[in-house]
Amino acid sequence: MSRHEDALPAGFDEPVFAEPWQAEAFALTVALHGKGLFSWSEWAEALSAEVKQPGAACDGHDYYEHWLAALEKLLSRKGIAGKGEVDELAAAWERAAHATPHGKPILLENDPGL
Repeated sequence: MSRHEDALPAGFDEPVFAEPWQAEAFALTVALHGKGLFSWSEWAEALSAEVKQPGAACDGHDYYEHWLAALEKLLSRKGIAGKGEVDELAAAWERAAHATPHGKPILLENDPGL
């Protein structure tokens, strides 16, 4: 085997996700598919519809924002979690994050609104 055959491709050591929430959205999508809540073709259709929306960034920097929007809409369309429920839970996590001391794990029970 030559030295070139075992070399990693350019950019391989760069992070795959720019932000932790992107990795979490990706993992959640894979897990929900694994539970049988939607097929890959349903997922591909939902994501494609979001990415094709007017105003999508040409450089793709907003790809995971579209990913998350597609997941939320798909879950709502299937009656799993409506937009209001998702928004309420997101707000609870936001409040919990603000109420959590720096360096401590963010737990939903830290939400002062609960």
